[in-house]
Amino acid sequence: MLTNKPNAGKKSMTFQGKNVLRFAVLVFCVSFFLVGTACRYDMQDQPRYKAYKESEFFSDGKAMRDFPEGTVARGQLNENKALHTGKKENADPNAQVETTTDELGNTIVSSFPNAIEKMPINVTKETLDRGEQRYKIFCMVCHGPVGKGDGMVVRRGYPQPTTYHDDRLRNAPVGHFFDVITNGWGKMNGYASQIPVEDRWAIVAYIRALQVSQNPEIKSGEADSTDKAAEDNKNETEQTGEAETQEPAADNGGAN
Repeated sequence: MLTNKPNAGKKSMTFQGKNVLRFAVLVFCVSFFLVGTACRYDMQDQPRYKAYKESEFFSDGKAMRDFPEGTVARGQLNENKALHTGKKENADPNAQVETTTDELGNTIVSSFPNAIEKMPINVTKETLDRGEQRYKIFCMVCHGPVGKGDGMVVRRGYPQPTTYHDDRLRNAPVGHFFDVITNGWGKMNGYASQIPVEDRWAIVAYIRALQVSQNPEIKSGEADSTDKAAEDNKNETEQTGEAETQEPAADNGGAN
């Protein structure tokens, strides 16, 4: 015989409510544990020194350590002095450099005792194209399209640099231009951190090309002049030979 128990449903609902409450408490505890352990700052707050800070641990008082003597970072040996500095191998650091002052008050170098005179890289069309591209990015804003010192910032009031086309810079060795690009000069900052070594030499090659383009009568040396004279003599001889060859043909044609 079935009997209805009015309190049975209430007890069942109460039991389910307790289970839900227990589950919620369990989820909260687990979540709190996970969040709490994930928020530890041991890694970012670990003891450490910042660059250029002082240290009481080392005897010299510096936190940053010097490289062991004789060590060189990979790729920074730079054995080729001419390539990386534009200076001669046995350069004299005490060599006196003569300077003068131009009409604008700029101090300019008039002697280059330690600068190399020949390019340490092979100059190809690709080199000149690269030099032109880098020149237009880094140099043209001051030195102008063809190196006359009439760049856009100069037209806006910035001090005018010396033209590449005066006798002093036309006769300056290539090492001087590389040194100036690397270390700067006067109001010009150095570009060593912005332009790689090979690109600096490419710019130097392009500057030489600009000098020749604006001064077509530039002589690059006695040897070049000798070669040019020999070439002229060769062309003259070939033209004379062609004329002598053609004359008998004309006579034969007339006789016939």
